[in-house]
Amino acid sequence: MSNQAFFRALSVALMAVSLATSGFAAFAQTQAKWPEHAVTFIVPFPPGGPVDTTARLTAQPLSQFWSVATPIENKAGAGGIVGALAAAKAAPDGYSFFFAAIHHAILPNLKPNLSYDIQKDFVPVGLTARFPIVLVVHPSVPAKTVAELIGYAKANPTKLSYSSSGTGGGTHLAGELFNSMAGTSIQHIPYKGSAPAMQDLVGGQVQVMFADAISALPFIKSGKVRALAVGNAAPSAFFPELPTIAASGLPGYEGYSWTGVFAPAGTAPAIVQRVNADMNKVLSDPKTAQALMAAGAEPAPGTPEEFRTFLAHEIKKWGETIRNANIKVDD
Repeated sequence: MSNQAFFRALSVALMAVSLATSGFAAFAQTQAKWPEHAVTFIVPFPPGGPVDTTARLTAQPLSQFWSVATPIENKAGAGGIVGALAAAKAAPDGYSFFFAAIHHAILPNLKPNLSYDIQKDFVPVGLTARFPIVLVVHPSVPAKTVAELIGYAKANPTKLSYSSSGTGGGTHLAGELFNSMAGTSIQHIPYKGSAPAMQDLVGGQVQVMFADAISALPFIKSGKVRALAVGNAAPSAFFPELPTIAASGLPGYEGYSWTGVFAPAGTAPAIVQRVNADMNKVLSDPKTAQALMAAGAEPAPGTPEEFRTFLAHEIKKWGETIRNANIKVDD
């Protein structure tokens, strides 16, 4: 190579390095200024529900941290699909985040032709809350423990049925996971919501329910239903006196609802880490934790990596449960 060619090549290389360096500097400066305007949290369910309430209790303190608005944008429809698709298409600029729920780990196994991929189209930011599921029975059921319920269900295979808030939901799959692991055949009766499902349990039309904690608590306190155990892996703050299902005869059982935050794929890792760190501060604040508990949610701070692993485990677990029970839903 001639000296002239060498210096020409060197000049081009130096220019490329300069452009790359200036681009990186601009990128770093953008992140340093983040957020410069409102940060939106997309919630794929209507206002007033548990996911929406959790999102608002989390996002409001973040607005104080960041000194910008943190509006909640409710994009309800198709059991959480409409909002998820909108969030997947959002610009990965650090100004749009998605409050997902257990539904988004169940849906890939119920609807394999989804127009988005929860694992590929999003970056996990962090789990936010768990909603305990408690195993309750009508007082007419003689079982006082999980082991006794399993024994009674096996001895009376056509006597017991359990209600849920709807086919394919968390409380339904918690029951099917129980059937699969316990070798029981408690019949599933779906309802349109937790309230009518609980009403028929109280009335004795069904005998068992895997109920969300906030719905079950008043009926447990009044003695209208009997609580046997919780689906959490560890004892629940809602029912500290109750054992877990896993410790009561079904080792490895784990079934509860949850919410967590995702960012569109391509969002800068530094922003994801920043949101995760600030979100964990909010979830660890006693005031926020108390408000979440009042809404039926247990704060669940953690890392993006932990949330990624958790999501993969949930998708696998509920996929196996759905296939074992041959659960189908209308498209």
